[in-house]
Amino acid sequence: MWHWSYIFLRKTIILSLFSLLLLRREFFKLIYMSIEVWYECFLNSLSDKFPKRSQLAEALMNLLCLEREAVYRRLRKDVAFHVYEVAKIASEWSISLDELINFSSEKIYFQIQLVDYLEPSDQDVSLLQTFIQGIHSSKNFPESEFMEICNKLPRPLLADYNYLNQFYLFKWVYQYGNKAETVPFSQIAISEKKRQLTAAYNKSIKQAPNTSFILDCKLFENLVNDIQYFNSIRLITDEEKEFIKKDLLTLLKYLLEVANKGFYPETKNKVNLYISQLSIDTNYSYISLGKVNICLVHAFDKYEVYTNNSKMTANFKEWMKLKKRTSAQISEVDEKNRIDYFMKQRQIVESL
Repeated sequence: MWHWSYIFLRKTIILSLFSLLLLRREFFKLIYMSIEVWYECFLNSLSDKFPKRSQLAEALMNLLCLEREAVYRRLRKDVAFHVYEVAKIASEWSISLDELINFSSEKIYFQIQLVDYLEPSDQDVSLLQTFIQGIHSSKNFPESEFMEICNKLPRPLLADYNYLNQFYLFKWVYQYGNKAETVPFSQIAISEKKRQLTAAYNKSIKQAPNTSFILDCKLFENLVNDIQYFNSIRLITDEEKEFIKKDLLTLLKYLLEVANKGFYPETKNKVNLYISQLSIDTNYSYISLGKVNICLVHAFDKYEVYTNNSKMTANFKEWMKLKKRTSAQISEVDEKNRIDYFMKQRQIVESL
């Protein structure tokens, strides 16, 4: 009797150990699969930053100080990125590792795009080009939408106006440039790269099938006050002030044409123009490109704080549309208010 009990116990222990081994194998298999999925997501996020493989390889070589072949081995998954390499890439390129592993929390992660707009680096240029290409692709999606709420002139409208564009850069340098000495307007030299990027951004936004701008009712008044202030402290000369004024008048003429027609004259794509009756704290925008949505807060005049979190973008879009309740549409409809608005803005600009 004891002999059979011993045999039965022994078989039970062996089967239990065998089951544990199977469970352990399945457990590690699941871990391996999870790592594989995560790693694939990580590589995809790198491709999102640099769609061209050669550009991505070049950027990684510079960032990680690796040889070309070492980088390509990592991209082919022959060799895995080291933990410190992943951390450095995520930090430098604003990649959220929490979102990559689908970490569940109540937090919504925003990223900030720190770009030197006066002298953009090669990495800055690559990132901005990727962003511009993404917006440009919106023409392939009829339901794509771009919406911006503005307390200062929206950037898509600045490319054709050199002195206005220069003024905003000058103001940014004056407020946030950390220069030891004050730099006058005349010494703000816009690089050719910056001009090209601004023009490409302007062109790409006009490809969006549907665009809406909600302008602060005192936008032009506040802008004129800023220009007059810098003129009063001799950082902008009288001659430069006249050049900026000319740009402003030309822009108003263009905006009136857009408001009358309800579309960009260059692309015939729909544009809705609104004037907010309440003050607007800062510029923020929403971009919908097919299944890709992103919302942005344009902070410190030249930096972007953004997220593509689905919950936040849905709320952001709803908030921005609710803003129309306190705004008056002046594009296509309400001709009297449209004419009155632009006449008033011309008078404000003429006071410069």
